[in-house]
Amino acid sequence: MSKSTSPYPVLSADGTGTGVVSQAGATVLLRTAEKTGLTTDLSDALTPWRKPLATHDPGKIITDLAVAVAIGGDCLADINQLRANPAVFGQVASDPTVSRLISALAADAPAALTAINSARAAARAGCWSAAGTTAPDHDADTGDPLIVDLDATLVTAHSEKQDAAPTYKRGFGFHPLCAFVDHGSEGTGEPLAIQLRPGNAGANTAADHITVTAAALEQLPTVQGYRVGESVLVRTDSAGGTHEFLGYLTRRHLAYSVGFGLTETTAAVTDRISPEAWTPAYDADGVQRDGAWVAELTGLIDLSGWPQGMRVIVRKERPHPGAQLRFTDRDGLRLTAFATNTVRGQLADLELRHRRRARCEDRVRPAKDCGLTNLPLHGFDQNRIWCAIVMLACELIAWTQMLAFTDHPARRWEPKRLRHRVFSIAAKISRHARRTRMKMATHAPHVDLLLDGIARLAALPAPA
Repeated sequence: MSKSTSPYPVLSADGTGTGVVSQAGATVLLRTAEKTGLTTDLSDALTPWRKPLATHDPGKIITDLAVAVAIGGDCLADINQLRANPAVFGQVASDPTVSRLISALAADAPAALTAINSARAAARAGCWSAAGTTAPDHDADTGDPLIVDLDATLVTAHSEKQDAAPTYKRGFGFHPLCAFVDHGSEGTGEPLAIQLRPGNAGANTAADHITVTAAALEQLPTVQGYRVGESVLVRTDSAGGTHEFLGYLTRRHLAYSVGFGLTETTAAVTDRISPEAWTPAYDADGVQRDGAWVAELTGLIDLSGWPQGMRVIVRKERPHPGAQLRFTDRDGLRLTAFATNTVRGQLADLELRHRRRARCEDRVRPAKDCGLTNLPLHGFDQNRIWCAIVMLACELIAWTQMLAFTDHPARRWEPKRLRHRVFSIAAKISRHARRTRMKMATHAPHVDLLLDGIARLAALPAPA
């Protein structure tokens, strides 16, 4: 027998192992779903779609799909990762049962989405209540508002799907518009609404921005009535800078910070701003940045057609090396502007708050890691249901970080890192004295983080 020269141990493999659970770390997602009331809320909301004498509850099927997507699945069939471990995930529906449920929900998509969204809103309220001082809406006021970010993204379709269309980047697929609540620099974020649109949908379509904003506001526990108040700030890029959309935000008494497109005529007005009116701008850390300034443009341009109380603030800076100047740039300096109705605050602070809208890209990326990269179904309404599952998966991860990993850097980890370090931890099932125990892998590097998170969730009160 020759001696192996491989640097790895030589092992024989077979498929006779029992009591072994892969993806055991996903139990922290299950505990989050239970403590926020999501499992009960989905079960109650989807009762109309449960057939008499049915074995599987539609609410649990949707929850199982969300968990499967959260741990890395990207199609309905990936629920088999849960089905293989009934000791942890319970009885999981078969693939045909899952497909039939999705088809049934898609057949009455408006009612089904309303039901799922109502369950999401109720669970969000339970999660934020349990989070206490770490909740995104804790002590939110006009000076420190709860921030809702809007952004669109492109989803490529690799086959003929219903309502897929060419995109402005010469691709083919869909152009969903998303809304996320920002958890701030110490956290991540969670989706509030995703409106699936054909690929040729306009970037600055005011009707779509209004629809998504209204759906997002319905998800916020603190919003009561039509006039929300300026303790909620809607933030978006220049695609939202339309008369109709800003008029809608004004009617609902929302605060806003929206990109404002500059024309050559408007950009030329900046030449009339006195040098003393320019104040230093801040970098991402709130420190004065060399070569960047901000100034008020409101009184120098005609805003008669815009909502009353709107301000326009302009920023000029030296472009980054290699960046090309545009026609609206002046004297070799890059010009950008945004509109806001916030009255108080230093110009540099307001401009920094608006520039932090870039964090929305950090919310779109996890959504694509959780099933939004490729819509797996053919029907448009089926993919709308899939988008709801994507939001549930992202919310389960965000709520787990908020409740279980509050004081740990894992609070800001993205799904890929959580899967690699936490969800993939394996365990062994043992039974003794009529109790079932799950023994996590002793040498897993982050097993203590997982166990601490499960213990923290167990200490939370049961949902009302």
